[in-house]
Order: sequence, then structure tokens, then C-alpha cells
Amino acid sequence: MATGQWLAPDDGPRWWYDSGSLSLDFALTGPEEGEQLHAPADLQLWLAERFDRLGDDTGDRDLTDALGLRTALLRLARAAVDGSTPEPDDIDTVNLFAATPDVPPALEGGNRQAGRSRVRTGQALATIARDAVELLGHADGRVRECEAEDCALIFYDGSRTNNRRWCSMQRCGNRAKVRAYRSKGQRS
Repeated sequence: MATGQWLAPDDGPRWWYDSGSLSLDFALTGPEEGEQLHAPADLQLWLAERFDRLGDDTGDRDLTDALGLRTALLRLARAAVDGSTPEPDDIDTVNLFAATPDVPPALEGGNRQAGRSRVRTGQALATIARDAVELLGHADGRVRECEAEDCALIFYDGSRTNNRRWCSMQRCGNRAKVRAYRSKGQRS
């Protein structure tokens, strides 16, 4: 499943950000980088961009559930970055969602549909929670925070060399290189 999303912070232009994880992408839909989930329709749109065959059953209760999951995911990711002990309530929230039926894998091209033909919102949230269980349970120090002084975005370092430093080379990485270049030029 592809990861990444457009972020639109209140204090700057819209930009593409790929955290490297579905669950981290979801955790970052909140107020820190510009709230994306104001209404059930916003949640529906975000999930539809990631899940084929998503039904149109997203309601107020789904939005409330999604916001609770998102909060727990963000706090767990921050605890992973900081090396702090995660809150048991956040773990319980993610585990509860992960224990519900998720989106089953399916091969394309068959003549028959096993189970439902549409993915429910709860199934999509369960899939996100299962991604978080896998990510945070086995991250081995690869869940990190951007090293830029003015950025607190979290990402999964899936690089072969395990040395990703920036949320995005096009944003924070580029800014750091420009600052370093300018600093070097001023010393000459």
C-alpha cells in the first residue's frame, strides 16, 4: 500500500510528505500540520485515497473513533521517538482497533467476490492499527523525528542504510543544505 499525503500547515504552503508508514501518515492528519479530518466526509476522502472499494458508510461515530485512534497513534509514535514509556491507554486503543476485522487481501481478476464487496470504515481503521502494531512493535529505532530545528514530523526510516535524517529532502533536508552552504560561504 502506498504511503504519503499532502500536508497543508496553517503557516505555509501545501507540500507532499511521505512518512513511510500508513499508520504514521494517519497520525499526522491532525492539528500539528493542519487538521485534515473536520467531518466524516474528510475521513471518507482520506481513507478512499488509500483503500480500494471503500464504502460510503463513514459517519460521526467513525470520525470520533478515527480521531481517538489518531491521537493514540501519534502519542505512541512520539514515545517511540523519545524512548519514553507509552501510555497503557494508547496501547489499548491501538490493540482494540487492531483486534477488529481489517481489510482482507484479495487477488484481482476473479469471477467471484468472497465476503463484502465494499470496505467498511472500521475495517480501514483496523488495517491502520495493525500497521501501527507491526511498525511500533518492530521498529528497531527506525521511527524518528525530523532533525530540522523547526520541524517535529515523525517518519519511519526504511532506508537500507538506516540514516534518514529529514522528514523530506525537498523540504527540511534542502533547507539544512542551503543553511550549511551559506554558512560555509560566510566563513570563506
